[in-house]
Amino acid sequence: MKKLLISAISILVICLGLLYSRNFINSSNSGDKQTLTIFNWGEYIDPETIDEFEAETGKKFEEETGISVVYETFDSNEAMLTKIQAGSTPYDIVIPSDYMIKKMKKLNLLKKLDHSKIEGFDNIEEQFRDKSFDPKNEYSIPYFWGTLGILYDKTKVPEDLKFEKWNDLWDARLENNILLIDGAREMMGIALQSEGNSVNDTNEVDLNLAERKLELLHPNIKAINSDEKKMLMINNEAWVSVVFSGDAKSIMEENENMVYALPKEGTNLWFDNIVIPKTSKNEEAAYKFINFMLKPENAAKNSEFIGYATPNAKAKELLSEETTSDEQFYPDLESFGNRAEVYEDLDPKMIQFYNDLFLKFKINNRK
Repeated sequence: MKKLLISAISILVICLGLLYSRNFINSSNSGDKQTLTIFNWGEYIDPETIDEFEAETGKKFEEETGISVVYETFDSNEAMLTKIQAGSTPYDIVIPSDYMIKKMKKLNLLKKLDHSKIEGFDNIEEQFRDKSFDPKNEYSIPYFWGTLGILYDKTKVPEDLKFEKWNDLWDARLENNILLIDGAREMMGIALQSEGNSVNDTNEVDLNLAERKLELLHPNIKAINSDEKKMLMINNEAWVSVVFSGDAKSIMEENENMVYALPKEGTNLWFDNIVIPKTSKNEEAAYKFINFMLKPENAAKNSEFIGYATPNAKAKELLSEETTSDEQFYPDLESFGNRAEVYEDLDPKMIQFYNDLFLKFKINNRK
């Protein structure tokens, strides 16, 4: 009995020792360096911006601290949402689009922002604040905005094609020369707008007809992809591409033969904002990053590198007049009227219906 008691005490001492050691190691590691985990679109931030953020915050902490950035990317709002809901990674900063921000709010996935901790919000232009998907910016801070349009090589396409309408994509002379975005809302939206319908149409007859119209586009399709299209267009491997405005600007800087057009039937007007998800383990660092990105010099540099329009008025003042006066990339929002539509947060069953139709279109494209 005595031996059993001694053995039990010995095991208890060992267990307590291991527990103490683990806690000591964890506390030591947590004091070494803060980590900020960012989840963003691919090719959507200037790498030097992250380096400068780490350097600047490092100077403000004690010598052994600083903020180390862990950076991950996603290729669609839906893929991002799936990973956030899984909860396997404690992201501190995420950059979703307008309709997805509204959905994430509904799903209780976002932290309400404490504006007393935010410096530089007044730099944001009034027209980009208080949008319907996030009234009073309670959950998000504007990052970039832009449009969806058509980029084409003016030396390759027939002279009479100016892509003033989406229907020009179906021109038989463009056989095997169009790159499409790999996105259900984008491509279904184009087919819908080409027939005078809304990108937020929920009429199943309209949606089925839109999918059938996309199938008529198959002969002209060279590829359906996301980031790869930039290099393909720069290298003259396709004549036409459906692109977001910032990607168009980046490609045009590398290939002077490219022209960006906004069809008169309408376009998708989108807004990407910074949010703090409830998975965040370092809210303090998240606010430091938001404040860093709101500084005019940082927002301007980031906009120059990426090519997308900044909502930061003071940052815009630091950009060249040639850039900010270009209506292809800084269009007058009021001039669009109802032709520029923002994606709405549709019912989950309707979103699945969109996705199923788009998948059907892609599968049939491989045949």
